[in-house]
Amino acid sequence: MLGTGISLESLLEKWSKPASDTEETKCDNALRMIKKSIGSSQELSGYTIKFILQGSYYNNTNVRLNSDVDIAVKLTDTFYPNYPEGTTRNDFGNLESKYTFAEYRDSLERALIATFGENSVTRGDKSLKIRSNSYRVDADVVPCFEHRRYRRDGSYIKGTEFRTRYGNNQVINFPEQHYANGVEKNKATGRKYKRMVRIIKRLRYKMKDDGFDVENIPSFLIECLVWNVPNRYLNTGSYTEDLRGSLRYLIQNTDSYDTCEEWGEVSELLYLFRSKYNYREINQFVRAAYEFVF
Repeated sequence: MLGTGISLESLLEKWSKPASDTEETKCDNALRMIKKSIGSSQELSGYTIKFILQGSYYNNTNVRLNSDVDIAVKLTDTFYPNYPEGTTRNDFGNLESKYTFAEYRDSLERALIATFGENSVTRGDKSLKIRSNSYRVDADVVPCFEHRRYRRDGSYIKGTEFRTRYGNNQVINFPEQHYANGVEKNKATGRKYKRMVRIIKRLRYKMKDDGFDVENIPSFLIECLVWNVPNRYLNTGSYTEDLRGSLRYLIQNTDSYDTCEEWGEVSELLYLFRSKYNYREINQFVRAAYEFVF
């Protein structure tokens, strides 16, 4: 059970607030240095690169100080395509590139080391991690190519795609659509959407502190779960009833695959449970969270 010295409503109101904005300057410093580093690279000077902020800090759902800056560094000159069934690159006039993703990632790594120093840059499976100091926060720099999901008429949806360093696994994301949809739902719920995300994130941390195994419930997943909660449950007038209704809805609808099969990530361009997450594990978490609070 959740035991506190204040009322549940007061606690949830406190939990709904973002982390202190005293970190904002240090986040901005990290971003500015990353952009300057890549912009100064001779190896990358002939390419078109787009910087896409993503993650909890940018989506305003971070709940702890020292949040990482998460930035996708997308090369747009070379892309990974997803063609409609029965079509190939020839149907769309595309040419095969000789520039590999591994070459791009290595060039990006050298650019960051030139600015931050080799001891401050760590090679991760998915990202290049830049260590914080008194001037900047930690940063995850994600090298990626543009992902294009083609329609038969030749138009396409843009996302990001990369290969993991260890295993060469494919990872596709749509961070810009994720951000835009999150903003719209937040407006439609009187700003309660992101507040509920923060509440459940802090609830997860509290459960972890009390010995619950919640390692399979990442921050991104919580955003997606609340995204799938109908807006009427997120603006009832009190945080207590918002949380009660949201958790009940999630419990009922993750009890069976049939009722959550069509749920999407916040971008609404990738399914939530068809490959990435296990609905049974989610159901166990939301049931435990409900019992923990109520």
